[in-house]
Amino acid sequence: MKIRLGIAFYIALVFSLSSSAAELADVVDGLRPSVVGIGVVRPSRASKKPAADFRGTGFVVGNGRQVITNYHVLPEKLDKGAKESLAIFVGRGKAGKVMAVKVLRKDQEHDLALLEIIGGSLPAMRLADAAFIREGSDIAFTGFPIGVVLGLFPVTHRGIISAITPIAIPAVSSRSITAAQMKRLRKPFEVYQLDATAYPGNSGSPVYKKDTGEVIGVINSVFVKGSKETVLEKPSGISYAIPVRYVHDLLKEK
Repeated sequence: MKIRLGIAFYIALVFSLSSSAAELADVVDGLRPSVVGIGVVRPSRASKKPAADFRGTGFVVGNGRQVITNYHVLPEKLDKGAKESLAIFVGRGKAGKVMAVKVLRKDQEHDLALLEIIGGSLPAMRLADAAFIREGSDIAFTGFPIGVVLGLFPVTHRGIISAITPIAIPAVSSRSITAAQMKRLRKPFEVYQLDATAYPGNSGSPVYKKDTGEVIGVINSVFVKGSKETVLEKPSGISYAIPVRYVHDLLKEK
């Protein structure tokens, strides 16, 4: 009897793991067309610089013409002399293409930006509601961790929500506190800490529920680390995400 129960448990466990993997694969297949690269493009003859600069990741929401990314992903200014323009990179591999976008709204406080696709649309991702999901919940995120150096191939990582934590913590000494940290301590908010590794280029990637694909946050390391880890001699490898509630707020603004 014990042997039979052991075999039954093993079969159930294997089935459960394979089913979970299949669900994530299906989710990724469905949302991949909604994940885009963010960058600057210029006519090759107008400048000695490369024709395109990749800056981060974004994802399509709302009416299919709206794109969410991090504010810090956007260039500080565009070189009009080189005819630079903001664009998104869409598609996959050799089928990739460039679409022009413009900035609709910015939320510097939460490091988010809302862009609009000019002359086209793409499939949109579903947003979860504004409530935080529980610590320990399974998540995944898809983006371009090393840019488009190896081509336009989005990469997916998975993990869990390891903590819901304040964006800034009081400094041990007033000498070590920065202006940015002081500002965020006045208006604190909580972010997700992830048990998953994000890389340069992942900024702006959608963090979503592994089983449904609903977006619960936006990958962010630069902005959060600049507030939360100023007391550390060396920044950690921890990844963070801005909660989706601030994406909802940005979409509602007029």
